[in-house]
Amino acid sequence: MVAPSARKDEVIRAIVEAVRTGAIGDGKIFVSEVVEAIRIRDDTSGESAL
Repeated sequence: MVAPSARKDEVIRAIVEAVRTGAIGDGKIFVSEVVEAIRIRDDTSGESAL
């Protein structure tokens, strides 16, 4: 999943609330920076491409 950095905490909270069971295997969330996003159809780049 890719989301704007301004919504990072909101997205993480939503995922955790939706999937947490408290059991082994609930999963992990990895947060990393996406250097560039480009929409192939019209060459839009940056957050507009999301």
